[in-house]
Amino acid sequence: MRTLTVELGERSYPIYIGSGLLEQIGSYLERHSVSTKSPLLVVTDDHIAPLYLDKTVEQLEHHGYRVVTSVVAAGEKAKSLSVFEDVMTAAIQGGLDRKSAVLALGGGVVGDLAGFVAATYMRGIKFVQIPTTILAHDSSVGGKVAVNHPLAKNMIGAFHQPVMVLYDVDTLQTLPMRDVKAGYSEMIKHGLIWDEAFADWCYSHADSLLSLNREDLAYGLEKGCAVKAAVVSQDEQENGLRAILNLGHTIGHAIEAVGGYGEFLHGEAISIGMIGSALLAVNRGRERSIYTRTKEILERFGLPTALPKHVDTEQLISALLHDKKFKENLIVFVLPVAIGKVEIVSDITLDEVRSVIEQLKEEA
Repeated sequence: MRTLTVELGERSYPIYIGSGLLEQIGSYLERHSVSTKSPLLVVTDDHIAPLYLDKTVEQLEHHGYRVVTSVVAAGEKAKSLSVFEDVMTAAIQGGLDRKSAVLALGGGVVGDLAGFVAATYMRGIKFVQIPTTILAHDSSVGGKVAVNHPLAKNMIGAFHQPVMVLYDVDTLQTLPMRDVKAGYSEMIKHGLIWDEAFADWCYSHADSLLSLNREDLAYGLEKGCAVKAAVVSQDEQENGLRAILNLGHTIGHAIEAVGGYGEFLHGEAISIGMIGSALLAVNRGRERSIYTRTKEILERFGLPTALPKHVDTEQLISALLHDKKFKENLIVFVLPVAIGKVEIVSDITLDEVRSVIEQLKEEA
């Protein structure tokens, strides 16, 4: 078992990574003072529910917890205000109170949705992340919770830190290969922004990671979570440093929105977005090797590095206008300086972005 800590003073919390943890969930909740006197709400999706929901509920009830469940449709479209209302209804009807907790059993979508419910139910109750995807090693750490608006991703949200992150790597063995590949996008990102040696390790261990070798998978998750934890510990609410975690996300989020939150998986869109950021950096005078190495690593995992030609450039630009980082006709971007090092640039023009979007299409 691997244990990390997100250092946030009185709100610090652990990340547990290992095998068989789901079978011990009741013990972990008791260890972290989650009351057995108030009902729990477990939020999951219809892909994960048949695999792990009954086991989770059984373990919780064995430890004396009363459990309410809410199963949402799998996919990014569940991060909507209408689904948020449905989960809130389940919480109210289930009698949750101020001592209750919301458990997110699933990937990043379930974590963001359930976390936003926890952040807003009775103005905030306890929250536990139980990620079941590789991608969620990023989203489950740091306390960013949100739902989407049709015009913009994560526009409606809050900062609400979990009590703990319980990461059972056994649950990753049932992931479809497309989700496995997409999940590694965020792991690679952590190397690209912080640790060149880790980015190189990901490249050299791609076959092992794609085959879900438990030892290498646990190591990669620990390293990725450690980068996220270090950044969040220094800048919880993205007043500065934490923005580096957005590498690839500005263009990536626009791609997701234009695709109706269904055409592209989050990790796929972020992969294309990271190539876009590398191209922007090259256009601004950085070494072309940054772009070629970034592309080489992402393609090693079978991730997309080009934008399909049917994606409308002006629709992407329109989506960017709703980005939280857009102001006064300029947009903030995270650009690579080298592999393992990035900078936050606040004067990127829409014309520069438009040019990069066209370059991304030329790659297809």
